[in-house]
Amino acid sequence: MQKYLENGMNLGWLIDPQNQQVEIYQQNQEIEIIKSPQTLLGEKILP
Repeated sequence: MQKYLENGMNLGWLIDPQNQQVEIYQQNQEIEIIKSPQTLLGEKILP
């Protein structure tokens, strides 16, 4: 995911169904990890 961020990606979700969690990657922000989310918001990128 870091390579994608370095190449201009604004938002990335790494979905891990085995551990039931999502890692959220955004430019200039810490990685956010959410356990068992019911929904994901795309902020302004994916309204």
